[in-house]
Amino acid sequence: MIKLVLLRHGESTWNRENRFTGWTDVDLSDRGYQEAELAGRTLRDGGYSFDIAFVSVLRRAIRTLWLVQESMDAMWLPVEKDWRLNERHYGMLQGLDKTEVAEHYGAEQVKEWRRGFSVSPPALNPSDPRHPRFDGRYRGLSPDFLPATESLEKTMRRVLEVWDERILPRLRMRKRILIVAHGNTLRALIKHLEGIPDEEISELNIPTGIPLVYELNRAIEVVTQYYLADDEVVEAALRAVVNQTAAAPVH
Repeated sequence: MIKLVLLRHGESTWNRENRFTGWTDVDLSDRGYQEAELAGRTLRDGGYSFDIAFVSVLRRAIRTLWLVQESMDAMWLPVEKDWRLNERHYGMLQGLDKTEVAEHYGAEQVKEWRRGFSVSPPALNPSDPRHPRFDGRYRGLSPDFLPATESLEKTMRRVLEVWDERILPRLRMRKRILIVAHGNTLRALIKHLEGIPDEEISELNIPTGIPLVYELNRAIEVVTQYYLADDEVVEAALRAVVNQTAAAPVH
């Protein structure tokens, strides 16, 4: 049996502030650090090890992977970064408060932008400083590749490119793979793996910082999938971390 582990990054500062993030390069919140460390310990205690990890080029995912590697004592693990694992680009919505956007445009419209399969939010103007063409990490890419907004459908196309080119060949070699990415890029990959219909993908929610394990057969077909914890277990573990920190003596 081949095991593939997917991990959404720990809570980010803009997750906590309820803002649309997309390609904006925000960091983890304090809770996000704790979630990432807990994910690493959970994988370590479960006996998991990996041959290679894949991650986006956004810091909240990269830092999550670093913390997982450190918790697993696996800083040596080979890592491949790929911009195609970035979060879905939310266009003009990036940085805006989700509640305020819903009040302005209506809850149904925002639900379509957030959860629909083929609907894209309003695009960034090419001259907007938030446009990825102004970001040095994408300097080597043709502007034609860089989105000003995306639907989940468009996001899925680029995710499946990196899946087919770089990840699937390793799985066929029976490599143990960890993918650390984002809510929508993982939704796109899960949709592909499980054959979820377009109209049902809006109901799929992926929690931050909880490893999701896929067991695959030799044909890279899903046999089963499961999380290594649930929200209640994670909340209890994070409360224990906070309590231990508060009780630690000050030197």
